Amino acid sequence: MKKVLHIIASPRGENSRTLKVSSALLETIGVRTEIEVDELNVFAEPLPEMNVTRVNGKYMLMSGENLSGEAEKSWQEIIAHIDRLKSADIVVVSTPMWNFSIPYRLKQYIDIVAQPGFTFRYGPNGPEGMLIGKKLFVVTSHGGDYGPDSGLMSYDKLRPYLEQIFAFLGMTDQTFISAQPMDAGGPEVRERQLQSAISMARSISI
Repeated sequence: MKKVLHIIASPRGENSRTLKVSSALLETIGVRTEIEVDELNVFAEPLPEMNVTRVNGKYMLMSGENLSGEAEKSWQEIIAHIDRLKSADIVVVSTPMWNFSIPYRLKQYIDIVAQPGFTFRYGPNGPEGMLIGKKLFVVTSHGGDYGPDSGLMSYDKLRPYLEQIFAFLGMTDQTFISAQPMDAGGPEVRERQLQSAISMARSISI
């Protein structure tokens, strides 16, 4: 059985266009292989803040020191999230585009799990990702059209950032599924593009 961590970065629940696509994706993955889904909604579940104590702990790690004292205690929640991510065979990120990038709560989650000595390390040739061998699916929805032929592709900071940060952590096997435009083209275009993204989600292979 494969473990799937589904990271939800949409606060809209059943009204989320993103989640309609990722629901089809998870259903397809479940048909292809036996899975157990661990759902993490970053808007519903409390996330640890990177306060002064935790940031001091990060600098201890970056200096090659072991966590100790209050820093070690304050890092338990962070380590729990890292362990949750590391235990997954497949990671699904469901996120809308907000202001050309990702929602702030997803950025907070990434800042929590991207930690030296846990998900990446510094080797003789520079940083090395430690989350090797995981499959990453990213499902996105955009209000406008930021595709290759739109003339607005440079505005899309969401995909390049997520591609880069997860590859930095070692997750280089990536598949992106995007539903766009969800607002700019009107209801007929929205429905057509949504169904196209759902069809793509149903055609993936594992």
